[in-house]
Amino acid sequence: MLIIAAFYAVKYFVKDDDGVPFELLSEEQIPQKIQEILPRYKSLERALACKVDGEIFVIATRGEKPTGGYTIQIDSIEKVNIDGKTKLVVYTTFKDPKPGDIVTQVITYPYVVVKTELEELPDKIELKVKYDD
Repeated sequence: MLIIAAFYAVKYFVKDDDGVPFELLSEEQIPQKIQEILPRYKSLERALACKVDGEIFVIATRGEKPTGGYTIQIDSIEKVNIDGKTKLVVYTTFKDPKPGDIVTQVITYPYVVVKTELEELPDKIELKVKYDD
């Protein structure tokens, strides 16, 4: 059990030399203010950052999908300073259902929300996508 907990902590509390530490939030942990704005952005494929109660959150969305089985995962977040401006690069993995997979027949809007240790909002944010076969 301890090994599973250690793996979970490493996987979902990521920090590397150039990276921004973050923690994956469950549906229940997402602040109410973010839950209120999510419907405006879930239909788009993008990354955005927002500040709620002094904490910076990053949201990555996949847009509208025709069925269940589509997922999104934030692999890492990189903070880049260019000419005094801060840019976040959000590296994600998208996974689609395979042909023949049994999926729910309903339109879905995959997204993920993470809490970061950043103190200020970035000037720009960029979504980088890798597809998992």
